[in-house]
Amino acid sequence: MNPLIHLIGLPTDQNSSFERGAVLAPAAIRAALWSDRGNLSAQSGLEIGTDVMLQDLGDLQLSDVDCVADDALIKQAVVQAFGNSAIPLLLGGDHAVTYPVVAALAQHHGPLNILHFDAHPDIYENFEGNPRSHASPFARILEAGHAKRIVQVGIRTLNRHCREQAHRYNVEILPMLDFRPEHVPVLDGPLYISIDIDGIDPSEAPGVAHPEPGGLTVREVLSILSRQRAHIVGADIVELNPARDINDITAIVAAKLLREVAALIHANYEHSKKERP
Repeated sequence: MNPLIHLIGLPTDQNSSFERGAVLAPAAIRAALWSDRGNLSAQSGLEIGTDVMLQDLGDLQLSDVDCVADDALIKQAVVQAFGNSAIPLLLGGDHAVTYPVVAALAQHHGPLNILHFDAHPDIYENFEGNPRSHASPFARILEAGHAKRIVQVGIRTLNRHCREQAHRYNVEILPMLDFRPEHVPVLDGPLYISIDIDGIDPSEAPGVAHPEPGGLTVREVLSILSRQRAHIVGADIVELNPARDINDITAIVAAKLLREVAALIHANYEHSKKERP
């Protein structure tokens, strides 16, 4: 039986720093996904709607002002996906949404292995006095014991505090200096994939609030993803800021990654049965 994927939008950027705008991302990614500009096939040849069972549930009705209430709604949506034997694929929103998603998944599957693409490690103890900042979700995940292994790819903004946090929590960071895709390990399941769009170089994905030169190419991201074989229990794509996009190119990149992650969930499902709890 093929896995059912629940596509769920999380329109919130209440925990963004410096500049908001990611609240508009789910709609922009959907517009690019369903546009006649392209088609619904992944590079493997698998197609959304033909091979890959993807059910678009629309956006959650988040308040975008009450983080506690919104976290509860996000967790509820993930739990409902379990009840429908579905795998959640979330569209942020800022990166703070990853924490409630992973918390709900870990309650069901146990601690996860996480493959995290980003320019920033997002492991601040708190940022600007906000422990739920989009710069802090992985600190919250780690302190709660929801992850057994985190591998971070594309990092190029590692300051002293984040180095200390990475050492404290044994985070595996693969910085961009001397980076090669084959350096990224193939992780065991249960696997969660989190893609912050600013992990990609701004020459290919300019529509982000915190652009950082010297990043990953889309091809490098796809190469890393294609090597993963474990059962994927969930994924997110976050931090697109449509207000900063140019000719929708970043939304198109996000939609491409959505297709590829959905196809990977499908392809890995049967292959990884033995790894499932």
